[in-house]
Amino acid sequence: MDNFTTSEILAFRQCQKRFWLEKKMPELRIDAQKETSRIETGLELKAIARKLYDPKNEGQMVTLGSDGYKPFLARSRSLLTSSTPIFEAGFETDGAQVTADILMPSVQVGNRAWRLIHVRSSTIVRDHHHDDIAVQAFVTRRAGVPLISIALAHIDSNWTYRGNKNYHGLLVESDMTSKAFGRDNEIRDWIWDAKKVLNSKEEPTRAMGLHCNDPHVCGFQQHCRSQEQPAEYPVNWLPRSPSNDLRAALDIPGTNDMRQVPNSLLNERQRRVKEYTLSGAVFFDGRSAAADLARHTLPAAFIAFETIQFALPTWPNTRPFQPVPFQFSIHWLGRQPELEHDAFIDLSGNDPSQAFAEALISACGKSGTIFAYNAGFEMSRIRELADRFPSMRNALMSINERMVDLLKVAELRYYNPIQEGSWSLKKLLPAIAPEMMHERLKGIKDGVMATNAYLDAIEPATPIAKKDAIKEDLLNYCRLDTLAMVELWHFFSGKSQ
Repeated sequence: MDNFTTSEILAFRQCQKRFWLEKKMPELRIDAQKETSRIETGLELKAIARKLYDPKNEGQMVTLGSDGYKPFLARSRSLLTSSTPIFEAGFETDGAQVTADILMPSVQVGNRAWRLIHVRSSTIVRDHHHDDIAVQAFVTRRAGVPLISIALAHIDSNWTYRGNKNYHGLLVESDMTSKAFGRDNEIRDWIWDAKKVLNSKEEPTRAMGLHCNDPHVCGFQQHCRSQEQPAEYPVNWLPRSPSNDLRAALDIPGTNDMRQVPNSLLNERQRRVKEYTLSGAVFFDGRSAAADLARHTLPAAFIAFETIQFALPTWPNTRPFQPVPFQFSIHWLGRQPELEHDAFIDLSGNDPSQAFAEALISACGKSGTIFAYNAGFEMSRIRELADRFPSMRNALMSINERMVDLLKVAELRYYNPIQEGSWSLKKLLPAIAPEMMHERLKGIKDGVMATNAYLDAIEPATPIAKKDAIKEDLLNYCRLDTLAMVELWHFFSGKSQ
């Protein structure tokens, strides 16, 4: 039987069924794009980390060649006599194998020793990282590596990129030595139990639950879903993050229907979703919704942004994972007899921030309420622009002072069971304005498609004709968001057209 990789052991820790499927039926896995992007980002980050830890380019990279795994292990071991960094070295022992991202030479009491640096694209140390690091420490030490410490190098989300491919400061180390060493017996038990699971010819049984997405999205969910009787009222329609007590209840095998969840574990909004979903009735406090909006007189603007974020910043003065706006749509109601529309988009591939801020200030004017849906997102982007461009700070922050969140009105005053526990525009529009559903668009229909389209458009090799088509699709997509908000305003204010 082959040794288990770290990722396989972590898959076992997440779900024994997932582990068995990974080994026995990998063709059933359907990876979400987010998971694929996470893996690609991790590879890119490791390449940057090698340059940061080895600025003189003196280190040795170990690669798995066509001659197989055993020679790869032998090359890794032979480099332990060197005094330079080692990258991607492989080790195996006791039924497990690991690839060490970075081994940094050190000296302990006159003898050569090593520090292991495990690189991850997370911005914090998460719970599953402790198991990840412990497996790395277990295998490398049992394989004979004189390891004196082990650390997790992860992204500092507060770090600002200054350009010129200078990523010094991007990574911050968290020492994990005391938590990783000393778990040998525990890890042996994992490996032993994993072998027993794998020896079974029968697929393990486990009901779907919160573990399907924690700590990583499992690619076998479609397969598992096909084996279960669909819940009439799925528990994943309950909004917001569950409390610890509710999470424990949802982890009970077979708990997949809202009728199985006691009301005592639910907050007010969750109870409302449960009550109206089970009854099939629509909740609408129209009088209060109209009163909420009556405080904000016309003319009013309705605005939405589209953003792009890179785990590894592309443009100077931006941070890891910072959403950078490249597009907005704005509709004005009540300024003229007819609804007015304005838009901005930058598909040049350069940092769109300054041009975006200037266009936004011009489009918003100096007065009038500005409605957004989940306005906190747009307001955060505006604050970031104000920090980056002090000369526009006052004008930008005045836009935030005029911002009103339509989402808050929707959450408090309306719920239709077809929303399935969500108040996103994509879920709300079929209930209130089905003619404006994004699925009716010919091109881009959701945020993932918008992100992919933007990345495609800024590629230098993309033909002009295709870029123009992408631009039109993005404009139509964002325009529908703000046009839909106008329709929501009419509905909630009691002034439906």
